[in-house]
Amino acid sequence: MGIPQPAFYIFKCEQSSPPGMPKPSCVNAQTRELYQYMSNKLMTLGITTTVHPIRTACLNCCQMGPVMLIEPGHHMYIGLTKEKIDKIIDEHIIKGNPVKEYIIPDEYWDEAISPAKMIDMNNRM
Repeated sequence: MGIPQPAFYIFKCEQSSPPGMPKPSCVNAQTRELYQYMSNKLMTLGITTTVHPIRTACLNCCQMGPVMLIEPGHHMYIGLTKEKIDKIIDEHIIKGNPVKEYIIPDEYWDEAISPAKMIDMNNRM
């Protein structure tokens, strides 16, 4: 028997801009501990074999941060807090029900564009 494939990947933005930058950061003095909090919660539940938390750079939703992206499904969660992370893990990861009130609004998160289509769009400019 091999290692089971992960059921979920959780990409948590860990971008931290220097002070004075016009673009907000997902990581600052108030949100610095959120990734560790999430990782500890997954370890305590004993599910890190099937749910992989991953630190990532900017996910391009800075104004709505802190953010994390859950795959599969392209679920982008915004405005994270410890309480929201608890509910997302319980409802989405364990019970399979995305927490709609924490998901980025449709007007900010459109359908994916394939790499081939993006190349074609760029070539037309």
